[in-house]
Amino acid sequence: MAFSPDGHTLATGSTDGRARLWDVTTGRTRTVLDGHGGEVWSVAFSPDGHTLATGSTDGRARLWDVTTGKTRGTLIGHTDQVNWVVFSPDGRTLATGSADSTARLWDVATGKLRGTFTGHSEWIYSVAFSPDGRTLATGSFDNTAKLWDVATRKPRATLKGHTKAVWAVKFSPDGRTLATGSADNTARLWDVATGRPRITLTGHRAPAWALAFSPDGRTLATGSEDETVRLWDVATGTTRTVLHGHRGAVEAVAFSPDGHTLATGSDDKTTRLWNLHTGAAREILTGHTAPVRSAAFSPDGRVLATGSEDGTVRLWDAATGKARATYTSSMGTVWSVAFSPDGRTLAAGHDYQKVQLWHVATGKRGRTFSADNGSVWSVAFSPDGRTLAAVSEWNTAQLWDLATGKARPTIAVTEGAGFAVKSVGFSPDGRTLATAIADTTVRLWDVTTGRRRATLAGHTNKVQSVAFSPDGQTLATGSDDQTARLWSVATAKSRATLTGHTGPVYSVAFSPDGHTLATGSDDKKMRLWDVRTGKARATFAGHTGAVYSVAFSPDGRTLATTSDDRTVRLWDAVLPETDAAIQTVCRNVNEDPTQDQQVSLLLGRSVGRVCPST
Repeated sequence: MAFSPDGHTLATGSTDGRARLWDVTTGRTRTVLDGHGGEVWSVAFSPDGHTLATGSTDGRARLWDVTTGKTRGTLIGHTDQVNWVVFSPDGRTLATGSADSTARLWDVATGKLRGTFTGHSEWIYSVAFSPDGRTLATGSFDNTAKLWDVATRKPRATLKGHTKAVWAVKFSPDGRTLATGSADNTARLWDVATGRPRITLTGHRAPAWALAFSPDGRTLATGSEDETVRLWDVATGTTRTVLHGHRGAVEAVAFSPDGHTLATGSDDKTTRLWNLHTGAAREILTGHTAPVRSAAFSPDGRVLATGSEDGTVRLWDAATGKARATYTSSMGTVWSVAFSPDGRTLAAGHDYQKVQLWHVATGKRGRTFSADNGSVWSVAFSPDGRTLAAVSEWNTAQLWDLATGKARPTIAVTEGAGFAVKSVGFSPDGRTLATAIADTTVRLWDVTTGRRRATLAGHTNKVQSVAFSPDGQTLATGSDDQTARLWSVATAKSRATLTGHTGPVYSVAFSPDGHTLATGSDDKKMRLWDVRTGKARATFAGHTGAVYSVAFSPDGRTLATTSDDRTVRLWDAVLPETDAAIQTVCRNVNEDPTQDQQVSLLLGRSVGRVCPST
């Protein structure tokens, strides 16, 4: 696939033997280009946007008039399928790569052959011009990439290092770096001047089939047979984001000219558009001097509170990310923070069995409560604001009446077994208390009587976090067994196990509409999950330490994460959800779309949505 130079049109090639031009804004098909006698494996726009080139398994390349959709020329000469087409920067020359193990240069104006590159021992899958047009790169099934002098057609360098076929090659916008994608599940960055490898990008679990540099050259996108797209920091080689959603190998990726949108094409017969500004870290909040353990938004969404091992609570302006206040005490680490439902009071769970209340408006201390045992891992207000719950290092849940300040009967959560209680949460109706326990279980309690209602068993290691869905019907849990789970509150049975994290899951949080679950993990990543299907929507990378806490703003538009790296991050988290919106886009694709014509316009990091066949 390829964007037109103005970014208004997307071209796609298909196994149905056709190429299509799409209006990026509306998702509608503009033109269907029909003429090849085989699958269309590659498309490319000329620099002026007037011509589209296509390569096909019929062994031919074609040039098309973008305005009329008519064929301008057919380039005949290859003796096997044409795997790749690309225009030179000046638009005068087209390069093609073929399964006949050659690359060829063609005069765009006349359609005549200008030259042939021979040297690979297996078929050539991809070709790319350097930005100055002087160098051609080729990637081959012989496990190498080559750099060629366009004028002499002689090889400048052979790039060796991949252990399997090289599927894709791309130059960075400044021409100094070449990216290669391989069947060995890696992508590599090479120094063009020396031909030496710079960085090997590892993370895909299957071949990396497609590559694209962002227009500023700072980000590389890779598409893989593992059905994901990864965005990489070119300078460091670290993964920035993993995009989930395709249900087949991702064979094409392309950035829009402004860099705001990424297009991906897959064997699942869909094309997807991803808004790269959505799901990006909007602000990085610094100021804490030790790992940041917890975060909570005020009920009006204007303030974010964070608690840290540095012993402080900090208040931040959620809109600007600027610090508003710092609360200090001598009670050690702040393990948990929570706002009262009216937003006037903040509770902080500390070391030394202490819970400290703060008046948000004045920054003055309120009551201090003493828990029964050890550090207070988690605190929660009841929905009516009358009760505060806290769980501590050793086996109890303590409840306090906030009007009187008096303790209510303590719940022996582990019933004398002595396990740490890691997290606590009230159901939306305030009648049930959920506790996460280090013995691998979750227990539900009747708030009024203190009696146990149910035990949720299924995790295989410590349970670190609990959260009720907004409707109270589902409980989410995160565990050291590297999974999150969704449970039916009514039946106490597991509905779904969410797998993907590679470290303990420390935090879980539902979006306000209940459709999305966020999880934070020791693997330094936050993931978003579709609650209905249990499937991953997106992975957000950026923290350099474990993600200890995740929290949605009340409007669901912002996610806050806290980390062992001492930072707090605010992320845009707008995820289109309504079936009506998806169906509207699908209707605009075509009146009666075939599967190959289906397009899923995902203006965010949501996944798993495919327009239905009609």
